[in-house]
Amino acid sequence: MTKLVNCPCGNQQPHAKCCGKYIDDGLSAPTAEALMRSRYTAYTLMQEDYLSATWHPSTRPKMLDLSEDAPRKWLGLTIKNHEQSDNEHAIVEFVARYKVHGRAHRLHEVSRFLYENKQWFYLDGDAA
Repeated sequence: MTKLVNCPCGNQQPHAKCCGKYIDDGLSAPTAEALMRSRYTAYTLMQEDYLSATWHPSTRPKMLDLSEDAPRKWLGLTIKNHEQSDNEHAIVEFVARYKVHGRAHRLHEVSRFLYENKQWFYLDGDAA
């Protein structure tokens, strides 16, 4: 189990009571925003299994190998917008900040999520 005091997603809660219950304990995220936050946290913790499991099978890459990416220091997540258009579709607009080799970067994306089999999945996203 991952031991963190504050959850990386920025919710100001202990990791175990926030994203840890999805990543470590296997609960399903109740909203697309909660899934987005937990996926960001999974990236910060290099939890490839969780990322694959929460990525919709129709768009999931065959392999994730985060260790091959340039080392990133994740700095924070800001949720800009969360809209659920119906019971099965939602979008989450976010900005994730990180550094690579000391240089700051931002990932600004509008992500699409699909609710299927009583679980939210990341479908895909567009750079904003």
